[in-house]
Amino acid sequence: MEPRKRAIILLITLLLSTQTVSAGPAEAVESGVVFGGQSTEANTSATSAHNLSELPAIVEVYTATWCSNCVDVEHALDDVEENASMHQYHIHRSISEMQDPFGTDVLDARFHDRYGRYSPPAVVFNGTTMVRGSVAQSDSLQQDFSTIIEQPLDLGLGSSSFVWTPTGESQGTATWALDINMSQFGEGTLGAYLWVVEASAYFKEGTNGLENYPHIVRDMIHLGNESQGTVEVVLPAAFDDADLSVHLVYQFTPPAEEEPVIVTDVEEDESLPFLPSLATLSMIGVAAALRRPDQG
Repeated sequence: MEPRKRAIILLITLLLSTQTVSAGPAEAVESGVVFGGQSTEANTSATSAHNLSELPAIVEVYTATWCSNCVDVEHALDDVEENASMHQYHIHRSISEMQDPFGTDVLDARFHDRYGRYSPPAVVFNGTTMVRGSVAQSDSLQQDFSTIIEQPLDLGLGSSSFVWTPTGESQGTATWALDINMSQFGEGTLGAYLWVVEASAYFKEGTNGLENYPHIVRDMIHLGNESQGTVEVVLPAAFDDADLSVHLVYQFTPPAEEEPVIVTDVEEDESLPFLPSLATLSMIGVAAALRRPDQG
């Protein structure tokens, strides 16, 4: 192989390798706490009341049916759930998605708006701690996740009650009441939501090989920002079978930070055309080198 071609291939390899981001340790998330998890089957009436300290951990899993390493993450969470008080909520990629039928653009956008724009897998615990990727930081992913789950939210004294009454095949009445010290959160809004979850859905075309995909979040219905209330809701359709459940989840949202307005000189802006990235410039150079005939 000619030296110039070897150099070109090496350059392409280096450029592509810079696009891969390895998984890091658990990261703190500043988007607001998420808690609750009282639940029941959608076609069953139920009443529950719990102290805040008794509520399960809320584990949001950003996933996709083509994501192979998502399977490792989900299986590790299943192992942890056998000995921990937690509920999994799988949010499937949807925006610009061609292969996964389970997500919605609204749920996808909500995940990105709260936690950042990442590729699956990503796991968020109680809205406060995120783990991206599938590389364990300890001996195993199970140990990593267990360590996070064992750290309580410490919401203080208080309680939450939830009543669900089906009123039709695809609707029902949700009643909630929350007793909590709001001063611990600072400025912001605490909303009550009804998360609608499909226990499992079959999708043979999923390229990660699962075929049966569990814990699929079908909708997050905003009940209100009051500490208590009653709302009649219409449920989304299940992908298959009649296996929907409803979950009362509270989500705190801090006020949006105002980005500073940067005033720039128009003449300077016009004198500086768009500057492509280093990778783009390099790839242009590679293309030019491939087109240039040998000289000598």
